Amino acid sequence: MGSTSDLPVMEKAAQLLNDLHVPFEMNALSAHRTPEAVEDFAKNARGRGVKVIIAAAGMAAALPGVIAANTTLPVIGVPVKGSVLDGVDALYSIIQMPPGIPVATVAINGAMNAAILAIQMLALSDADLAETFAAYKEGLKKKIVKANEELKEVKYEYKTN
Repeated sequence: MGSTSDLPVMEKAAQLLNDLHVPFEMNALSAHRTPEAVEDFAKNARGRGVKVIIAAAGMAAALPGVIAANTTLPVIGVPVKGSVLDGVDALYSIIQMPPGIPVATVAINGAMNAAILAIQMLALSDADLAETFAAYKEGLKKKIVKANEELKEVKYEYKTN
């Protein structure tokens, strides 16, 4: 992430990765303040066993693109809300990458979907993770079915179900 101010957003991704037993690193690296550290991180990620990178940043949001420019690993960008433009500036910065430097981009503050996308990528070559993730998705389904059943108990005079 671009700074620790992004942590409240990224904690959701970290928790899901942790819950599904997916090893991960968490770093605060700034494309503007610590460009050498970002370059070193990106160039050496594969050697550390990293297979997918989730990079979160707000405002100018250069971090995901700078990482993508310095690695052949897939990069998922998470635009973080935090400026007067409510994260739209970060979204545009991340999705408008030049040819050859792709960054998969999720919604503003979409850390959960970034983690899910990373897990889906990793599960392509990890049958155990694929099974664990399928169980997670089934749990999501059961949760909404239960919520819908609970809504049936909510009574209003003109509610028909």
